[in-house]
Amino acid sequence: MAVQAYILIQTDVGKAAEVARAVREVDGVTLAEDVTGPYDVIVRAEASSVDELGRIVVAGVQNLDGITRTLTCPIVHI
Repeated sequence: MAVQAYILIQTDVGKAAEVARAVREVDGVTLAEDVTGPYDVIVRAEASSVDELGRIVVAGVQNLDGITRTLTCPIVHI
């Protein structure tokens, strides 16, 4: 069973489209869109485990230039 999450990203001013394009290239990212509102980019990511999902977020997403803050929201099916 795959582990999924939405990652809400705030970026430097004017960098949302650039960040969204860069995030789309990260392995495990299934969707990345620049949006309006309190966050600038919304990402959907998928991994085989919580540990792998953490690596995607920390090493793959948070290290990209132009990102100022992220909030990760795991998807939970009960």
